[in-house]
Amino acid sequence: MRAFHSCWTRPFFARNPGAAFAAEPFELLTTALSALEWRAAGGSICMVTDGAGAAYYHAHGLEGLWDDGIRVELDRVPPEIDPCVYWAAGKLFALQRMELPCVMLDTDFIVWKDISGLLKGCDCAAIHREDLMDGIYPPLPAFSFDAGLDLSGLDWGERPLNTALAYFANQGLRDCYCKKAIDIMQHSSQARDTLIYMVFAEQRLLAMLAKGYKVGELSDLAALFTSGQALFTHVWGFKQQMRDDPQAYEAFCRRCAGRLSRDFPDAATVLRRIPFLMRYF
Repeated sequence: MRAFHSCWTRPFFARNPGAAFAAEPFELLTTALSALEWRAAGGSICMVTDGAGAAYYHAHGLEGLWDDGIRVELDRVPPEIDPCVYWAAGKLFALQRMELPCVMLDTDFIVWKDISGLLKGCDCAAIHREDLMDGIYPPLPAFSFDAGLDLSGLDWGERPLNTALAYFANQGLRDCYCKKAIDIMQHSSQARDTLIYMVFAEQRLLAMLAKGYKVGELSDLAALFTSGQALFTHVWGFKQQMRDDPQAYEAFCRRCAGRLSRDFPDAATVLRRIPFLMRYF
């Protein structure tokens, strides 16, 4: 099964003007585990990024994490797309250029076993549905879009699909989704909210457009924190907790480094040479 990671660096530079691009230690360690565990389960994976991202991974000798290589595609993201509002836009532009079927995989999401059987027969799939909470998924009047954007025919009652892991097999659905999401991002010149616009274009829109297709739901939110850990791990909800708790941060990074050393010693040798990762190995 083909998969891809993505790293669009423009949001980093928008938040850190004048800085050199850098990833946090836990981000690099989970990226490595995500790529290598996917490959260990029989899959193939590439990294889709821009010039700055590619230079960063090459500078640290990490190109070997992705057996399908590093693809420099995301310098083409149109400049009018606000990287602060649409911080995950890069993954949609990457998806637009991938051969199908494929899995769109966030770098903080780890799949521990082969899931190809769960995807059989699906037009698309996602890790789980999300509840419609107004603070995250508000109704249409909460948005301010530019003239010319057509949102007719969308069912606002559809529960969003979390795309930390998303599978696409139907080209018509993929093409429609990417085109409409990009259209939304290009018609948001008044947008300031850094959450509701992004999750609408990325997650809620997919559920709306996938209505009538065969959609797989691989887990649910509760299972990801309990028995689901045997198959999936999503670090997203733990990130801020780690940043607020240095001991939790240290313990998590050491656990990742230990797992990499045990299961992927060659990759661990490369990672432990990176100065800011040495302490965890």
